[in-house]
Amino acid sequence: MIQLLFTVILSEMLLILLFSFKTPLRKLVILTVDRLKRGRGPIMVKTVAGTVLIVLLSSVYSMVTIRKRWIDDGAVNPTDQVLMVKHLLEATLMGGSLFLALMIDRLHHYMRELRLRRKGMEAIKKQSRVMEDGKVSKSEEIKALEEEGTTLQTRLKQLELELDSKTKDITTSEANVVALRKQSEGLLLEYDRLLEENQNLRSQIQSIDHRLSRSGSKKNS
Repeated sequence: MIQLLFTVILSEMLLILLFSFKTPLRKLVILTVDRLKRGRGPIMVKTVAGTVLIVLLSSVYSMVTIRKRWIDDGAVNPTDQVLMVKHLLEATLMGGSLFLALMIDRLHHYMRELRLRRKGMEAIKKQSRVMEDGKVSKSEEIKALEEEGTTLQTRLKQLELELDSKTKDITTSEANVVALRKQSEGLLLEYDRLLEENQNLRSQIQSIDHRLSRSGSKKNS
């Protein structure tokens, strides 16, 4: 019993050392304890711890009984002394093993929490890097859009100037067309007047010829 308790305590101390220092075996030990805490592992551990606690209480009870017997008898029996030392050693070893088991459980819990928090911090760092990269890309896109907007504004001003010059040309052309239209209307009126004068002159010439022909015929008769 005592040898078994010493073996358990030494094993627990070794586990605590593996938890305390960063070695290649620490990850393996953490994974092993993780598996022990899954499924039926916690029930088995609680059963063993309960059994050890009951034996511990039994040893304490035995020590109290022996101590009471010493007080009642008023003398110390060598056999009782041996039993007292044995029960005391067993109780000390069982109490130490339970305490070290509790320490292992707490260390495993804190190591697991620390690992989860480190993963969370790494995820946050990655997310912040992605956000920073996104901000940089967005700032570059904004700069590109601003440059494109400046180019479009310059092009728009050029088009406005071209539109103004075209508008002036069109206005000048319309004015020329109106002037030519008025000039053509005046020429048409002048043509109509000349045509009418020509017709009047022809009618006058015809009337003169007719008169001359009549006067010539009268002389011949």
